[in-house]
Amino acid sequence: MSKVSVLGAGSWGTALAITAARNGHQVTLWGRSDEKLRGIQETRENKYYLPDVLLPDNILATSSLEKTVKEADAILLVVPSTQIRSICRQIRPYLQKGQLIINTAKGIEVETLERLSVVIEEELAGIEHEFCFLSGPSHAEEVGRGMPTAIVASSHNRMAAAHTQDLLMSTVFRIYTNTDLLGVELAAALKNAIALGIGIAIGLGYGDNTMAALITRGLAEVSRMGIAAGADPATFAGLAGVGDLIVTCASKHSRNRKAGVLLGQGHKLDQVLQEVGMVVEGIRATEAAEAMSRKYNVPMPICHEIYQILFQDKPAQEAVGALMGRSKKDEHKESPDFS
Repeated sequence: MSKVSVLGAGSWGTALAITAARNGHQVTLWGRSDEKLRGIQETRENKYYLPDVLLPDNILATSSLEKTVKEADAILLVVPSTQIRSICRQIRPYLQKGQLIINTAKGIEVETLERLSVVIEEELAGIEHEFCFLSGPSHAEEVGRGMPTAIVASSHNRMAAAHTQDLLMSTVFRIYTNTDLLGVELAAALKNAIALGIGIAIGLGYGDNTMAALITRGLAEVSRMGIAAGADPATFAGLAGVGDLIVTCASKHSRNRKAGVLLGQGHKLDQVLQEVGMVVEGIRATEAAEAMSRKYNVPMPICHEIYQILFQDKPAQEAVGALMGRSKKDEHKESPDFS
């Protein structure tokens, strides 16, 4: 039995806490709201983020960050990507030598274009620890209910990935290891932009043909970018690539898809964020994709048009026309063209 601390008491943090607890570990679930945490502790349910799923007795909900971090063997970072640098600065004084840090946030820091593993290593420099990134097709609503799920534990350190595998893998939560951390992180972040595009198409009233086109051509964009950055092409054909892309684009649970639907229906971005009520990672992922496209000179036309819709007030219907009216291309070759 290990002591596992989960930082972030949202839906995914709660689901992962339940997963670790079911494996027999002593789990601490940390969040910022004393009121919500007291409710979780008393009712054994996270009614706001993961209703109707009971928490095992070996989960303690608390707002004490120092104790949560100091006593842990493994620490899961389950906060939005924009909070990763901040949470690392907060936990740094309490970290102990040799702890396993498992990040689950999917994103790229827009200001620096750094992957989150790089951000974490910068903030925790000088502290001896293991690091792993947990990613793949996994909605909290299903994981919390014990529905069969397969994901990826990625790290440059095979032992850290295997350690994560040992902690969380079960008969309903299968974990594969992958040492291509670069590819897994890029796939995890950029697929959220494509899911926004899927939602926009649904909001416009389009059907299955459009969905299939966006998913396959979106995967081509994400793969091209990843390969240009030095990732293993095989990663994009696996759980962290096409697997995560499918679940994010197709699922009713996807907040990126939901946000896209509202955008396609003509709602403004601030209205969309208010309606969704949770972090929509695809928005910052689209910003990052636009910047990376130019940095690496890799065409990402779908992400570019989503960027235009989000930040340049381009009508969604015009964006569709721009995509469909592009010059003729070979399916497997894409020359740099930002016109």
